[in-house]
Amino acid sequence: MLATGRGIGAPKDGLFSARSHILVTPAYQGLGRRARCRETTHSHIDDVGDLYSMKKIGFLSFGHWAPSPQSRTQSGTDALLQSIDLAVEAERLGMDGAYFRVHHFAHQLASPFPLLASVGAKTRKIEIGTAVIDMRYENPHYMAEDAGAADLISGGRLQLGISRGSPEQVIDGWRYFGYHPIEGEDDAGMGRRHAEEFLELLRGKGFAQPNPRPMFTNPPGLLRLEPYSAGLRDRIWWGSASNATAAWAAKLGMNLQTSTLKFDETGESLHIQQAAQIRAFRAAWKDAGHTRTPRISVSRSIFALLDDHDRRYFGRGSQEEDKIGFLDENTRAIFGRSYAAEPDILIEQLRKDEAIEEADTLLLTVPNQLGVAYNAHVMEAILTTVAPALGWR
Repeated sequence: MLATGRGIGAPKDGLFSARSHILVTPAYQGLGRRARCRETTHSHIDDVGDLYSMKKIGFLSFGHWAPSPQSRTQSGTDALLQSIDLAVEAERLGMDGAYFRVHHFAHQLASPFPLLASVGAKTRKIEIGTAVIDMRYENPHYMAEDAGAADLISGGRLQLGISRGSPEQVIDGWRYFGYHPIEGEDDAGMGRRHAEEFLELLRGKGFAQPNPRPMFTNPPGLLRLEPYSAGLRDRIWWGSASNATAAWAAKLGMNLQTSTLKFDETGESLHIQQAAQIRAFRAAWKDAGHTRTPRISVSRSIFALLDDHDRRYFGRGSQEEDKIGFLDENTRAIFGRSYAAEPDILIEQLRKDEAIEEADTLLLTVPNQLGVAYNAHVMEAILTTVAPALGWR
């Protein structure tokens, strides 16, 4: 049985989602470890178009678990340890990123920083990130310390996706964490306020008055949070699903994450609306006068059907068209299709995805309950049978 869940997180007018696959089927067997970790090198780039088409490719896991005899991920322990193993395997295969979604009050990954730090200690090169952390639940000061520590452990590989949040398992779950909107503010505004405080703390400027009789000797001047990791501020992403919030993120100097859900602003296909959203983000970035080049990622559910296992899991009943739904009484959203086909067909389908073409990073949502071996197979299939033909590798 295949159950598809969506996680959503971003500003109230810019929701972020990535399709997550909860696949409870017998364990995938017989996978060989064919690929070896490889460096992707290029002796030259013929033109700017070649550079633009190359992609960083990562995976995105929600870390679902269920005590089902058909699930390879039975518990929270399984979800966490398998997440570490999957990141190690992804690096071996030559993947560029290991990303995790954060949900509270659910049988899914929650507090991200112990996991990110563990992955950072077990790997050497792969980017490590989130997509996304719900900022309504976060203490910006404590988060800045945790993020700094995880980034230092990984050697500066953290890529943190944050956002406003999503429809939840419980009513106003952030209240149980001790957070309340201030007067005149809703929960979305509180999430954005937390995000802006977090960004400011990551600049590393001193703000706290030192004690004249401290336990330990202080450096001169106002004190900042420690440990401080230089450069992390430029590796913060905002999960957005509207043109307006993409522009807001650009003005603040955040990178952009957009996924399999977007507010339906024009009635066009998801990939067309997302491509326009990305262009709006780039225009706002330019207008803000930022000097660095921003990062932009899109998430997709993509499965190359190579064998009978793939066809059994994803070859029948896959969602080949976008879907329209309502997130609340007034918010119409478009949910993106899945891609599941033989490689030659898949290549032609993906060539037409304008949002993937606009982005520099592609996150593959993975069915984590099928286990590490099968998900390694899924990633390797994309890297070897699809990515080269599209110029991503």
